Amino acid sequence: MMNKLKFLTKISLQRKTNNKWFLIANIIFAILIISLLNIDSIVSFFGGDFDKTQIIYVKDNTNKTYDILKMQNDNYKSIIKENENAFKLEKTSKTENEIIKKNNDAWYLTIDIDKNNYIKATLTTKDYVNTNDYTAISTILNNVKTYIAINESDIDQNELSKISKPLNIKRNILDKSKKAESENHQMLLSTIFPILILPFFTLTIFLIQMIGAEINDEKATRSMEIIISNVSPKTHLFSKVIASNLFVLLEAFLLVIYALIGFAIRNTYNKTSPLDITSAINSLLSSDIINNLTYIIPLALILMILTFIAYAILAGILASMTTNTEDFQQMQMPIVIISLVGYYLAMMANVFEGSIFIKILSFIPFISAILAPSLLILGQIGILEVIIAIILLIISIWALLKYGMRIYKVGILNYSSKNLWKKMFKALKG
Repeated sequence: MMNKLKFLTKISLQRKTNNKWFLIANIIFAILIISLLNIDSIVSFFGGDFDKTQIIYVKDNTNKTYDILKMQNDNYKSIIKENENAFKLEKTSKTENEIIKKNNDAWYLTIDIDKNNYIKATLTTKDYVNTNDYTAISTILNNVKTYIAINESDIDQNELSKISKPLNIKRNILDKSKKAESENHQMLLSTIFPILILPFFTLTIFLIQMIGAEINDEKATRSMEIIISNVSPKTHLFSKVIASNLFVLLEAFLLVIYALIGFAIRNTYNKTSPLDITSAINSLLSSDIINNLTYIIPLALILMILTFIAYAILAGILASMTTNTEDFQQMQMPIVIISLVGYYLAMMANVFEGSIFIKILSFIPFISAILAPSLLILGQIGILEVIIAIILLIISIWALLKYGMRIYKVGILNYSSKNLWKKMFKALKG
């Protein structure tokens, strides 16, 4: 039996890897991943500039506001720390048409006295302004107005200096197991992990489609009868599950390689930019939260591999009852919906913080692989809950094999498209 299983697994795996589509698909994946990780350099090559400092030419008709504006701009920079898009101010006496005609990307800020509101400002640009930048300059100008208002109220200069000085907020977390310096990294992880979920979700759908297509192809060519006459249905299903999972794990490994190549290129040639994922990850790895990853990553990998196996078994059972791809598409719809639910719940996990409902869902097999690690990272569940999710997933795989094999034995030689669900339930009872 083992020799037949190895042979069928080898043949199935070779069919997936020894073809031009596997090569073409991986070339496309490599180009896409490497390009996305270096998208800012690509955009810059075609004329974009992420590192460009926004220049604001200021015409100060009040003869007193420009210095205050510079001070508030510096204060704003100290609050947001290093920002490549920080404003650069230059005082000018030229008109907006003269400035913008010479530099289309420049901003022109006119400041005038307003008897009712201390000052008024007009921002002139050629094109639309980025929302974040507009919010920033609005904040700075409002701070300028506040400073002028306080200054004109005859407040002592020392007190005025204290008022205008940026406030440093010290974090105090009562839970002693959590450190304040890890808070930003926790936010970073809750952003990065959903992005990592997408490849898993994509590979899951790919796995389901692959098993269904292969079984239906064997049934369409009538080669299934020859195979089943030589091996048991159980051996046949195991070969499909093992080969498909090996293929998916191989594809996942290749995606990681492409990502590492992309990071290496970025680290070698790219300058720091607002899209600098590499520096964010380096900051993450240098923090104490790396200790948490030592158990989060293994638990997540175990859940994902077990989920791949569960999906493969379920897809094989459903595919055995169908005779063509169209029928399988209909049968697999519930699986895809379940997977989609898990994906979107994981993406929005931080929204449901403290919800008992989302914690219960993290135990459900098929979606626990992407939902449980997300909640673990956010601190909404602990290691014990993830272990329970793993145990429930193993029980589900056992149940699929025990009861699903009844359906598979009947369905694998079924060539009729009528009453598929009826036949499944009948086989299940038998």
